[in-house]
Amino acid sequence: MTMSDPIADMLTRIRNAVLREHRTVSIPFSTIKENISRVLKEEGFVEGYVVEEAKVGKNLTISLKYDPKGGSVIRKIDRVSKPGLRVHRKVEEMKPLMNGQGIFIVSTSQGVLSDNGCRRSRVGGEVLCAVY
Repeated sequence: MTMSDPIADMLTRIRNAVLREHRTVSIPFSTIKENISRVLKEEGFVEGYVVEEAKVGKNLTISLKYDPKGGSVIRKIDRVSKPGLRVHRKVEEMKPLMNGQGIFIVSTSQGVLSDNGCRRSRVGGEVLCAVY
């Protein structure tokens, strides 16, 4: 069966791993997923990620981050732009999510950036997901 939305699959795997309090989550590799993982790491939502060889292709293993009390740093992760409804925003329309406690991950002409990176670079793009 083909997958119509691999980014939504990635976010669902992360959401499920957080609910089950796993330390790592492994997903099939793609460049866009690696870029999303890079933004999550830069913004402090995950500890890190590594690309590993698998039997077929590659896997992306993400190390999830927890606070000292054991609660996940990622409280909620949602897909914004979907295959049936793409959501694009200009840089002027990107307001901080939850007063700066969360981020939007945006696909721009300069690569995948957080909403903070978009405001610094003065570029807009497709809003992939929201993390808080």
